[in-house]
Amino acid sequence: MVEMFNRLRDKLTKEVLWLYILRLLKERPMYAYEIKGLLKERFGFEPATVSSYVVLYKLEEEGYVTSEWHESEAGRPARKYYKLTEKGEKLFEEGIKLIEDTLKKLK
Repeated sequence: MVEMFNRLRDKLTKEVLWLYILRLLKERPMYAYEIKGLLKERFGFEPATVSSYVVLYKLEEEGYVTSEWHESEAGRPARKYYKLTEKGEKLFEEGIKLIEDTLKKLK
């Protein structure tokens, strides 16, 4: 039973990491490492660092987010900030609607 529950948790978190990332980007533009930290703080799970970067790359490649480099404070490297696009906003809303519809059916 524990194994089944753990698989469900993975499917609802790591498997739809893109949904959590889009949720965070609805608030404001963020850089990848910041997103990774907020995933743990706000949603209680910590994906592998490379997973966050891969998802962000795919989201950008498909036009759901855009990115731009911002200069940092003196002596610190520039950071690549990701921003939600209108297309990404629509994808997020569709994903939430699917989850809500699924929950209604299960209840």
